[in-house]
Amino acid sequence: MCGITGWIAFRRDLSAEQAALDAMTATMLCRGPDAEGTWLSPSAALGHRRLSVIDLTGGVQPMVAQTPDGPVVLTYSGEAYNFVELRDELRRRGHTFRTASDTEVVLRGYLEWGEGVADQLTGMYALGIWDGRVDRLVLLRDRLGIKPLYYYETEDGVIFGSEAKAILAHPEVEPVVDTDGMRELFAFVKEPGRSVWAGMREVKPGNLVVLDRSGLRERAYWRLEAAEHRDDTETTVRRVRELLEDSVQHQVVADVPQCVLLSGGLDSSALTALAGRHLAERGERTRTFTVDFEQPEAFRPDELRGSQDAPFAREVVEHVGTVHHDIRLDHQELANPEVRRATVSARDLPFGFGEADNSLYLLFKAVREHSTVALSGESADEIFGGYPWFHHPTVQQAPMFPWVTASGLSPKSHPTKLINPELLVGTLDVPGYWQQRYAQSVAEIPAVPGEDEHERRMREFCYVHLTSLLGMLLDRKDRMSMAVGLEVRVPICDHRLVEYVYNTPWSMKTFDGREKSLLRAAVQDLLPRSVVERVKALYPHTQETRYVRELQRQVAELLSDDHRAVEFFDRDALTKAARGLPEAVEPDEREAFERVLDLAVWLDVRRPTIKLS
Repeated sequence: MCGITGWIAFRRDLSAEQAALDAMTATMLCRGPDAEGTWLSPSAALGHRRLSVIDLTGGVQPMVAQTPDGPVVLTYSGEAYNFVELRDELRRRGHTFRTASDTEVVLRGYLEWGEGVADQLTGMYALGIWDGRVDRLVLLRDRLGIKPLYYYETEDGVIFGSEAKAILAHPEVEPVVDTDGMRELFAFVKEPGRSVWAGMREVKPGNLVVLDRSGLRERAYWRLEAAEHRDDTETTVRRVRELLEDSVQHQVVADVPQCVLLSGGLDSSALTALAGRHLAERGERTRTFTVDFEQPEAFRPDELRGSQDAPFAREVVEHVGTVHHDIRLDHQELANPEVRRATVSARDLPFGFGEADNSLYLLFKAVREHSTVALSGESADEIFGGYPWFHHPTVQQAPMFPWVTASGLSPKSHPTKLINPELLVGTLDVPGYWQQRYAQSVAEIPAVPGEDEHERRMREFCYVHLTSLLGMLLDRKDRMSMAVGLEVRVPICDHRLVEYVYNTPWSMKTFDGREKSLLRAAVQDLLPRSVVERVKALYPHTQETRYVRELQRQVAELLSDDHRAVEFFDRDALTKAARGLPEAVEPDEREAFERVLDLAVWLDVRRPTIKLS
């Protein structure tokens, strides 16, 4: 998978900046535990940490192509799943190859097509190319934003990296969070291109950034486009299956052990069955992993998690014939402050998904003992309409981000009621920010002639899920997996599948009266009937009261120490909740515990300067 970083400066000699480059590159150790490389020239310094997945002995980076007019150098993270086809095409065009890596294909692709290489790639990637022939940097990010990439403009160039921590390691970058950054943290709405750190930007999904001596420019090479869908339901179901089959087939290519993350839901079960077929053709059995918690008999269904994962996962294991591992977590592991410190450090952010981040990190840590690559079902709910709130009339009618409305929100409230209201509604004006961001998001959606009001509304639903919520989930998956050196691939994020399903009408997405109708119909022959009929359940969490009790104890310590994190919350409400019976703690109070603990770790680790205006 790898981690990348770099520094471009046109008015100083970077050849003497090895120490700064090493410090930046070292922050990417977890993303690339297998090898390290750097390359320096007067105007460019590039760093790379490698997780070896394809061509384990080749593919060393930064990779350099010497040309008569100067070097072209690539630092690259990710996978180009169509690299075999591209390599064949480039050979026909006269290129020769020294390695079997996709890295060299990307580099040669740039030599052939320039910035147009972006249009040729299928996969997940973030890369930086220094073109020494013309003194130009090209930063490129995949279409869905599966791999992260940040940059920070300086007076004479730019600093970039896979994660914010690489840029923050630069001696001239200060860890400052301003009002806009804090608003982004508290709103639970991701604005493409924004970073919480002042002066730092994220390369938008489907975009490339070009820097030369005339300045910096960013442009989109891909975006979701609206088009009339002409296929009937039967044809659409068949096409969904074809696209999914092709994506999985390309993504089970690796020179290291691989597996599937199996929840027993429709998405991961379909990937398990499809991967199982392709691996069986090579004489391999599929490995699967399922996360579970101690005392599963204590499970109590609710409207978001109506059933446990493990029983359905076992049915898929028996049906497909996988080599299976149950990863069972206890409340002490989940509440361990060192685990929280690891997850917050990996995110570079204080607010994520709380316990779900901790359990995902522990799951990935266990998986990494057996496999280097894992397939996961991210984006199926966003693409096919899987979340319960997609189908709630009240949520459908609200001009607001659906997951915000579904959390029981109005423009005057927030899912965590224990946040300091003067900060939330006053200084940050999160409700106003929601309204502004939602209006901006839906305004950029291209219209389809003849689309009725309800179809237009549901197109908006799908669009904001794909451009905001999915970004948060992909970022979470990337950070938790790369924190332990595990590459997680997301076949349903194949941009061809996303484009096709995005333009199918809502009436077709729900043709059987249920969520994810198209996906269910496309894979039903592969799975046990119970899994095909299973109702969507969100990522599981522990229902152990001992876990809540431990959170209360840790929050009480923060209150006692008068930790800086507490000032961002309603102290009286937080104190009352921390002293209550654990079984009486409300969901929003539990979420507040997670957030204040995460914030405390972030403030201790990152020591940001917070400037509120």
